[in-house]
Amino acid sequence: MGIKEDVRNMKLVSPYVAALSVGKRDAALEKVAEAIEAKKEEIFAENEKDLAAAKEMNIADAVVKRLKFNEDKLRDVIRGIDQLIDLPDPLGRKTLARQLDEGLILNRVTCPIGVIGVIFEARPDAMVQISSLCIKSGNCAILKGGKETSNTNRILFEIINEAVISAGFPKGCLLLAETHSEIDELLDCYGLVDLIIPRGSNSFVQYIMNNTKIPVMGHADGICHIYVDAAADQEKAIPIILDAKTQYTAACNAVETLLINRSIAREFVPKLSNALAEAGIELKGTKEVTELLDELGCLDNKAETGLQYEEIAESDFKEYLALKVSAKLVEDVDEAIDHINRFGSHHTDSIITEDDDIADRFMQLVDSAGVYQNCSTRFADGFRYGFGAEVGISTSKLHARGPVGLEGLVTYKYKLYGSGQIVGDYASGKSEFHFKDLEEE
Repeated sequence: MGIKEDVRNMKLVSPYVAALSVGKRDAALEKVAEAIEAKKEEIFAENEKDLAAAKEMNIADAVVKRLKFNEDKLRDVIRGIDQLIDLPDPLGRKTLARQLDEGLILNRVTCPIGVIGVIFEARPDAMVQISSLCIKSGNCAILKGGKETSNTNRILFEIINEAVISAGFPKGCLLLAETHSEIDELLDCYGLVDLIIPRGSNSFVQYIMNNTKIPVMGHADGICHIYVDAAADQEKAIPIILDAKTQYTAACNAVETLLINRSIAREFVPKLSNALAEAGIELKGTKEVTELLDELGCLDNKAETGLQYEEIAESDFKEYLALKVSAKLVEDVDEAIDHINRFGSHHTDSIITEDDDIADRFMQLVDSAGVYQNCSTRFADGFRYGFGAEVGISTSKLHARGPVGLEGLVTYKYKLYGSGQIVGDYASGKSEFHFKDLEEE
């Protein structure tokens, strides 16, 4: 039996979820946090099953780290729920109040999107983060996690679903999809599902985008850049680059391309190559970078320094999601901007410089969801923005952009309050509009 009928029922339930008071939504989140804490040993036991299966399948250690749900992850998700509870209600906010004529008042008011399908990678903490955001924002959610954490996802969903129903939410407001076939069935639910948010590999996100009529919010690539300007504080630059590459290598906001101002290259590139070698990061540079490293003797000492280096063409720059980073020398900030806008994924890009005018130019002209000065690209995250976690990061310019928290999960409706007016009177000239903006809440 498929999920389409459950989704159809969810569509009918969604207006009632949207109408729940913020008090009920926050109370549900409190119950979720309490239930997760109370049943943590059961969660850990199910997670151990997933970890054991991952070991049998020889899944890479970097991936296994993401699968783990332990005391630290539990503390993080509960802290995220508490942060969500403290955030103001995103619903019912009046963003426009306008008198069209005497006795004819138009309000624009925030409301939930409705039914959201979220397909996310194998991170069990994402199950808690995403469902919590949907609860706070009054949305119904269809949740499909990675198969590598199926046992952990299942028990977390059961705990969360039971908690919200006990708090007064209608049955059917949350749904767990567990099989791959249910993804295709979900993609066929046009008219029932209002939005799909995929989180995963480039090929997976592209598959979702190409196989549904439902609006999709997210990003396919995470090719993030750091430009080291002529006016950079080089002592700041190295730790920022290392953090952006190594703090979580497989994340979409990890840096993949370094652009280095040519005027500081002779001084900076040896420092960079040594730091990358020490951190076990492979450097992939253009022919110009190769020539500079060769001239400075860095390539002769590879065996001693541990530098891993490969020359590549600019067309080969890509998202690695591994301990690898591309490098290119540029003349100035404008060449850096041009490269990022031409080859980047419009995700998150950073400039290292002490010249605020150059930083302003970079941040104005780089066409990305996140543009930073003197900090790691890894800050592109809903929790780090104070959003109470995120459902994903969007590179779209429609509706939501960047880390998608509560505000990205609401839309709006127009409410018009009249006193017997008809359009015919305005079309004939019998009545006239008298537009007047009223004070917004």
